Amino acid sequence: MLPGVDFVSASTTSLAVLGFVVVGVVLGTLSGLVPGLHANNFALLLAAGASSVPGPPRLVGAAILAAGVVHTFLDVVPALALGVPDAAMAATALPGHRLVVAGRGREALRLSALGSGAAVLFAIPLAVPVTAAMTALYPTVRANLPLVLAAVVAFLLLTEPTRRSALGGAVAFVASAVLGALTLDLSPAAPLDAGGMLAPLFTGLFGAPVLLDAMDGAGVPPQADARVTMTRRTLGTTAFAGSAAGAVVGYLPGISAAIASVLALPAVPSDDGARGFLVATSGANTANTVFALFALAALGTPRTGVMVALDGLGGSPSLPLLLSVVAVASTAGFVLVLLVGDRYLRVVGRMDYRLLSLAVLSLLVAVSGLFAGLVGVAVFAVATLVGLVPPRLGTRRVHLMGVLVGPLALGL
Repeated sequence: MLPGVDFVSASTTSLAVLGFVVVGVVLGTLSGLVPGLHANNFALLLAAGASSVPGPPRLVGAAILAAGVVHTFLDVVPALALGVPDAAMAATALPGHRLVVAGRGREALRLSALGSGAAVLFAIPLAVPVTAAMTALYPTVRANLPLVLAAVVAFLLLTEPTRRSALGGAVAFVASAVLGALTLDLSPAAPLDAGGMLAPLFTGLFGAPVLLDAMDGAGVPPQADARVTMTRRTLGTTAFAGSAAGAVVGYLPGISAAIASVLALPAVPSDDGARGFLVATSGANTANTVFALFALAALGTPRTGVMVALDGLGGSPSLPLLLSVVAVASTAGFVLVLLVGDRYLRVVGRMDYRLLSLAVLSLLVAVSGLFAGLVGVAVFAVATLVGLVPPRLGTRRVHLMGVLVGPLALGL
């Protein structure tokens, strides 16, 4: 278990730490740019091979943490570049895709990077008082977890703009919850013993449907300048809201960054919803790592794949060391989004979009097979069908997180 406070051994040089962090940054960059590879599966894959990596466990842990942080910065790049619909469908597309269709993809990349970077700056000082509060409240929360999760689900449904979309959200939640209840505990034979059913479930629910719906899209249109049009105050307020919502993700099981971003919606300006949603989502996604790190230290409960990997390494990882790794990796992730993102959009924009979408879908099938065998491929297909439901019922895809929330609330 990760101790609350420890100090780096005198025998561990700064150069050795930096070397492992650089390796983690490289791995996180590669994984973040691979569409459909979920951060949790990537972290568990690293953990599976960590025992064979030469070096002290705390340094291997630093590399895994750096990879996980950088992944949360870079995964927005393929998310924005792939699955872009035709302009006529932009109103029902993901907020980031709407910006890409409008030629503001370069701005979207910067908004995401700024949201993630600012959220880390907010999360580190917030983590101390939030952890103290959650340590006191956690026994009560744990004892009443089904009620807490039910309240979160009710909030998600009540924040839908219409009755029809709320009903659609309920249908999507129930369908995904049933899918999770039937499949999460499966342990099929697979080439890679890491991550289990999470890979086919998440790639099927959230990856494949976006690509299928956008198959007839025009791809990435020419992009305008990279100027950020949000005011500094609005951007900072929204990033803070995302970071605060990320605290919920860090301490409560089954609650994702997507759910946290919905919790942050009241702070998103109504006249700039797509930009605000992107900032809040990116902030919640990255800040989650900081809060999950403190949750592991204080409560001994790993909430993300990265934390599960850290917890399983043993050794004596240092909280100050790991926070330093978060700071360095966040800086690297911010810079890499700016260096890689624009080029990624240009390259995708010049490719045959239908062939590219088919290639990515094939990759998702392969990922599902690697993590969960033939059973995983079948679950991926069913999850894809369930993932097609929300846009057809005019509701948000976040309700598909019922795949985790439902079984947890029922104690399965």
